[in-house]
Amino acid sequence: MPIDPKDIEWVEEPPMNFWESTFLPAVFDGLRTTGNHVTDFNPVTQFYPEQKPDLPTHYRGVHRLNRDDKGRVKCVACMMCATACPARCIDIVAQDAPKDDPNWADRDKFPKSFVIDELKCIYCGMCEEACPVDSIELTNIFDLVGMTRQEMMFDKEKLLSVFDQTKDSGKDPIRTHKGKLGHASDFTDLHTLGPATTVRADDRAAKAKSAGVIE
Repeated sequence: MPIDPKDIEWVEEPPMNFWESTFLPAVFDGLRTTGNHVTDFNPVTQFYPEQKPDLPTHYRGVHRLNRDDKGRVKCVACMMCATACPARCIDIVAQDAPKDDPNWADRDKFPKSFVIDELKCIYCGMCEEACPVDSIELTNIFDLVGMTRQEMMFDKEKLLSVFDQTKDSGKDPIRTHKGKLGHASDFTDLHTLGPATTVRADDRAAKAKSAGVIE
């Protein structure tokens, strides 16, 4: 559908005077701005690497796997971080906890292997949000380098070493650490879930012998 000519408003370009046509006023305005910056010198550049940046506490850097109070890896191999990861950079292989070892009496599983591809990761923090026991966290380490792709594959031992390196740094992530193991450990008494909807007594669904089957 064409535009109605009555809806078109033509804007005339204002004419320039003699001085504006020479562009000298614009040049002098630019020189004045430059002179103000020269006389009021206030640099904001950080001289890295001699001067390290002061990163905020919510900065998301290199991952780490936390240890519990017994020195074990906190991860329970629930696969929730790998499921929530939009970059699909987490690979976990679960293993049953040894039943005859009293140190693992409170665990059903633990990660046999835990690998994060730091090159594929987008550092969104979804993994630590999904973790029910605050096992995986993103630290303040930002200067991550590697000569090969294999060096950027962080396995369980390397992720635990990052925890050992950063646990006493005083810059632990502020997004986690609730309860002994994590957010999920605070729920000790959960209410029984009821049906999402109520069914009238005269409805055929109320007379069903089993849920979800209507005869």
